[in-house]
Amino acid sequence: MTPTPQQTLGRFFAGLTEHAFVAQLGVADPPLIDYVASLLIRFLRNDVVYHLRDLTGRPLEEVASMLLEGQERIGEARRDLHQHVGDFTLFWTGLYPESLREMQSTKRKDYFLDYCEQGKRAYYIASTIPGIDQQPRNEILRRLSREFEMCVYGLGEVRREWERRDDHFSGILPINN
Repeated sequence: MTPTPQQTLGRFFAGLTEHAFVAQLGVADPPLIDYVASLLIRFLRNDVVYHLRDLTGRPLEEVASMLLEGQERIGEARRDLHQHVGDFTLFWTGLYPESLREMQSTKRKDYFLDYCEQGKRAYYIASTIPGIDQQPRNEILRRLSREFEMCVYGLGEVRREWERRDDHFSGILPINN
């Protein structure tokens, strides 16, 4: 059976992430590696990256706005929001740090925010919110909080590796026009 494009991308990102974390960083932590690889797959879609909405339905594109919205949520919704803030900041600082200049420009609410500190804090907060049968999820979120900078570095290595392989895989990965 031929794998779907999403399965192919999933294996590609899982392989790159495992290589970066295990071979290059010496981090043998399968749940952490799996989480980071799944983040890459989830964030392929812009509607997932910007799925949080304000009360009027507009997407929240700035961490400061997400954090304000988090003050209005309780329980699982609050946990999910903080987990998303952690994911959002990890994604941008790890894969596209050059984008932070624009995202944190003087014209934006995120100007005074440190994305690494906010990501660590958000993962920690998410890990402390109780939920039914959430212990494994809480533990991975705590590790992401503690190891945020290492994960940022690991994602940078993932990007460098996929850019090196870009020419080789361009014939394999579908390109949507």
